[in-house]
Amino acid sequence: MSRDDDADAVACEGWNGSECEGTVHCPPRCPRFVDEAGARWTVRPAVRADAAALAEMYEGFDGDDRAQGLPPVTRERRAEWIGSTLADGCNVVAECDGEVLGHAMYAPTDAARPELAVFVHPTAQGRGVGTELCRHVIANAAAAGRDGLELHVEAGNHVARRVYRNVGFELVERSYALRMALDLDDPVATAVRWPPLAREGPAAPAPGESSAADRSHAPADD
Repeated sequence: MSRDDDADAVACEGWNGSECEGTVHCPPRCPRFVDEAGARWTVRPAVRADAAALAEMYEGFDGDDRAQGLPPVTRERRAEWIGSTLADGCNVVAECDGEVLGHAMYAPTDAARPELAVFVHPTAQGRGVGTELCRHVIANAAAAGRDGLELHVEAGNHVARRVYRNVGFELVERSYALRMALDLDDPVATAVRWPPLAREGPAAPAPGESSAADRSHAPADD
């Protein structure tokens, strides 16, 4: 997903995906996402051209937003880290109104159980963006045939730990940080790849609009 030609994998037109059953051309998880504040996001594969936007995003991070020393503190080291991440990992970014405010990846891409990392800009935290990014990484890793995912999280980072538990990770080791893991044959790794209709069920029709089931039984036009 770090290749530039993957930029063609973009969201479908429109935002009401509740009736979408998916197609063979869809990415592992639907790119459309509405956060808990009602804002519309696109989660898409990252490309090398996203390096500048990611550098700008990480400018807004302070010490409380870093985990295990990432992102690096200095601009030079951040630029090196972003470049190596885009080259060696499977990356996704979350955009809202054209601005990159979330970044997640698994690396290395050829590992049977690569490591997941996820970062959300402070202004977008607490709205479900990190959870959605995790689900995209899980879906991508499962689609790529990885066996599982692992991550490390500080014991005191209760918000992050809750997010990881919610997407299926379980504690496997306690040391200077907690190691958590998810087997990709777990049902959660299948569920994150379901199309919106299978995940959420059909939305209630708007006033005066028939449901999908009603329309399927309507007579065809002559």
